[in-house]
Amino acid sequence: LARTRYHLQSISLRSISSLKPTLDRILVQRVKAETKTASGIFLPSSVTEKQVPEATVLAVGPGGRDRDGKLIPMEFKTGDKVLLPSYGGQSIKVGDEEYHLFRDAEILAKFT
Repeated sequence: LARTRYHLQSISLRSISSLKPTLDRILVQRVKAETKTASGIFLPSSVTEKQVPEATVLAVGPGGRDRDGKLIPMEFKTGDKVLLPSYGGQSIKVGDEEYHLFRDAEILAKFT
């Protein structure tokens, strides 16, 4: 199955906190790449422009439903650090910030 990545140019929200995911969706913000090392050396843009596959969970939906209509609890909660897939999800731009919506099953792992 080919996955399609959708892009929203921008949506008119005052803040991302007013966006609540539905069903088994998770709202995340990617961790920004470091621009300099711990010793103060600035990294070239060829390194810092690559997307980091790590993100922080900002909000989660209530969960999906099984065939009997029972709620399937979410694996993640607000504040979790997660590993994202290379592709997929839906990009949402609010002001200058970019966020992403993924389904619970698309998230690869949680950092502990």
